[in-house]
Amino acid sequence: MEKKYKRVLLKLSGESLMGDNSFGIDAEKLMHYGLQIKTLVDLDVQVAVVIGGGNIFRGLQASSSGIERVQGDYMGMLATVINGMAIQGTLEKLGVYTRLVSAIGINQIAEPYIRRRCIRHLEKNRVVIFSAGTGNPYFTTDSAAALRANEINAEVILKGTRVDGIYTADPEKFPDATKYDAISFEKVISLGLNVMDMTAFTLCQENNLPIIVFDIINPDNLTKIIHGEKVGTLVS
Repeated sequence: MEKKYKRVLLKLSGESLMGDNSFGIDAEKLMHYGLQIKTLVDLDVQVAVVIGGGNIFRGLQASSSGIERVQGDYMGMLATVINGMAIQGTLEKLGVYTRLVSAIGINQIAEPYIRRRCIRHLEKNRVVIFSAGTGNPYFTTDSAAALRANEINAEVILKGTRVDGIYTADPEKFPDATKYDAISFEKVISLGLNVMDMTAFTLCQENNLPIIVFDIINPDNLTKIIHGEKVGTLVS
C-alpha cells in the first residue's frame, strides 16, 4: 500500500503517559505508544517524537508553588527529558533504534541538538526523541514540535490526543459539538479553537506544515494516517 508520508513528527502530551493515574508514567500507556511508533518504523517511516512533561511538572504550575516562571519552565524541560528516556527505554526493548536529543546540555543522558545529525539519524531509521522543548523558557512543547518539525523537514505534525479531532467545542463537555474533518489555519484562528498554542500554530501556518489532530488511543489510527486515510482533523 502506498505511503502518503515518509517523515513525520509525532507530538504527545505528557498527560497521555499517565493513563488513569493522576501523575507519573503508566507502563501500559508507555508500551501502547511504543508499539504504535514501532509499527511506523516497520513501514519504513522516519519518525521524530516530541513529548510534553505535564505528567511530571508543568512550568505554569510553578507560580502557584511560589517558584519563579523561568525556573519552573526549566523544571518542565527536565520533566520532558524523563519522559523521553521512558519512551526511549520502551522502544529499545521493542528492538527499535533510537536517539534521545536534548535542547539543554546533559551529555551523559542525551545527545545535544544538532540539526544535520538528527536528519542523518532519521535517514538511518532511528527514532529521534526531542526533549527539553526548545531549550528556552516561555515556549511550550507545542512550539518545540512546530520548530523541530520544520527544521527536520517533516511532512506533517501528528498531534495525538484523547479525542478524535478538532470540534466546534470541547466534546467531553459539549456532547452536541461537531467535528471538522479538515479546517484551514485561518479558520482555527478566527474561531479561537485550541489546537496548539499560537506560537506553534503560526510557525506551522507560515511554513505550510499541516497538522493532523487524531485519537492516539486507537492503535490503528497512525497506520491509517500514513496510508492517507482520513483520520482525525487535518489543519492546512
